[in-house]
Amino acid sequence: MTYSLEVKNLTKRFGNILAVDNVSFEVPDGSIFGLIGRNGAGKTTTIRMMMGIYLPDSGEIILNGAKIGQDFKNKVGYLPEERGLYKKMKVMDTLLYFAELKGKFGKEIIKKAEEYLKKFELYDRRFSKIEDLSKGNQQKVQFITTILHDPDFIILDEPFSGLDPINTNLLKDIILEMRQKGKVIILSTHLIDYAEKMCDYVAMINQGKIILKGPLKEIKSKYSQKNVSLTYEGDISFLKENPMIEKIENFGNTTGIRIKEPHQVQQLLKLLVDRNVVIKQFNANDISLYEIFIELAGKDENNKKIESLIC
Repeated sequence: MTYSLEVKNLTKRFGNILAVDNVSFEVPDGSIFGLIGRNGAGKTTTIRMMMGIYLPDSGEIILNGAKIGQDFKNKVGYLPEERGLYKKMKVMDTLLYFAELKGKFGKEIIKKAEEYLKKFELYDRRFSKIEDLSKGNQQKVQFITTILHDPDFIILDEPFSGLDPINTNLLKDIILEMRQKGKVIILSTHLIDYAEKMCDYVAMINQGKIILKGPLKEIKSKYSQKNVSLTYEGDISFLKENPMIEKIENFGNTTGIRIKEPHQVQQLLKLLVDRNVVIKQFNANDISLYEIFIELAGKDENNKKIESLIC
């Protein structure tokens, strides 16, 4: 496997706060790479060091075998967590301005900008000022500025912020199209369900440290052993006292059940049927990235469950 980008031992302090602690990960060619974690975990600080906005206290970023430089900035499209648009500028002027900063201008880029505006239902607002747009529409303009110059690397920091479900889905489809074209996409998010649906590889960061990384399929396979994902109707409270049950986690629409031994899956199924639980879905050896994250990063320093971890 070849890596387009390698982050090696990045560390960053702000006074007495260690924001990023010896972070390392590799981004394979032609992939969607998820940098995931709760708010304040160190995702944005890591990305800002990759973009040269912050200088690391130590560590380096390697692009195709060499230290990162201006060449990377010319090839990258970056959507920051906080919008960087000029509020008094008109939408089309904004798109063309950011494209020109990357060396793209002329009739072809105007045509491309118009195509994206139509796709995002913003064409009729192309002469509106940024400040007159809704939060969601501003986010769509920000996204278009990120990809308009056809970058090889796309770094998206919380790209779905402020978007309704329709536009979130449109954004997702465009990101997946870019992967098909061979772009390298780094998606930084605390929305674990989107990372699971879209990413090929993930690095999980918690309190400034990488606590898990690798191909998503391999991670899920490793952690899914002895795990059952259950959708049901009825009462399963009797499982709490059963000696074969290691853990039960309620995720709203589904429930994750961890058994002590893999061969107990059939026993669990029989027990549920015998107790007249209506089983709508019973997936053995199945686990969500959400469940893995809760397991690894779901307790704070006082060993108390983090209630509001992921939206």
